[in-house]
Amino acid sequence: MSSLYNSKSEPVKTGSHYLLLSRQKIRLSKTQAIFAAAVFLVSVPVFFQAPLVRQLPILSLAMTGGWAGLSYWLMSYPATRIWGELLTGFTWSWLAGSIYWGWLRWQPYVHLPIEAIGLPLALWGLWRNHCKVGNWFYIGSLFGTAVTDAYFYAVNLIPHWRQIMQVEPELALPIFQSAIAKVQTPWGVICAIVGVFVLVAVGVFPLQSQKNRSALHHWAFSGAVLSTIFVDGLFWLAACIT
Repeated sequence: MSSLYNSKSEPVKTGSHYLLLSRQKIRLSKTQAIFAAAVFLVSVPVFFQAPLVRQLPILSLAMTGGWAGLSYWLMSYPATRIWGELLTGFTWSWLAGSIYWGWLRWQPYVHLPIEAIGLPLALWGLWRNHCKVGNWFYIGSLFGTAVTDAYFYAVNLIPHWRQIMQVEPELALPIFQSAIAKVQTPWGVICAIVGVFVLVAVGVFPLQSQKNRSALHHWAFSGAVLSTIFVDGLFWLAACIT
C-alpha cells in the first residue's frame, strides 16, 4: 500500500489509474460527439433537404440510396460502426422527408404517418438489439416531429400550413403573418411552453443515471429530441423576421 503514496502521503497515479482515466475521457468524447452529430443530422433537412426536395424531389429521394450505402459501409468496420448506425437512423428520416415534402407537403394530416415510415423496422431492430444508436436517433427525431405537429394542431395552424404549401413563396407573407399572430396569443405561448417542457423532460430523462449516460444510444436519442427546440426556434425566428 505504501507504494501508492508519495512522501507527502498523496496518492500516486498508477498506470492502471491513467488507463482508466483515458478510457473515461475517450468515452466522454464519444458521447459528446454522438450528441453533437445527432443535433447536426436533425438540423440538416432545414438547411439542405428542404429547398432541395421542393425543386428536385426525385434527386432527394435517390440520395436515400446513397445514405443507405454509406451507412452500410461504415457499419462494416468496427471503428466506424457507431457512425454507420447513426447514419442509418438519419436515412429513414431523409427518406420520409423526401416523400412527404416532395409530393405530399400540402397534406398536413399525413405528415406524421409518412415520417413514421421507418418506425416498424426501428422497433424491430431494437427488439433484436440491432443498430441501437440509429434506431433511437430516428425515434427521437420522430418524437420531436410529433410534438411539433401537436403544437400545430393545438394552435390551429394546420389551415395556414396548407395555404403556405399551395401558394408561391412571394405570396406567403400574409399567411405567415396570420400564423404568427396565433402563435403570439396567450394560448399559443402556453402551448409552446408546454411543448418545450415536454421536449426537455423527454430529452434529458435518459441521461439521468450514470449507467444511462455511458450508453451511446441514449445520447443519440437525447440529441435528436432536444435539437427539435433549436430547429423549431429557427423557424419561429425566421417567420418573425419575415
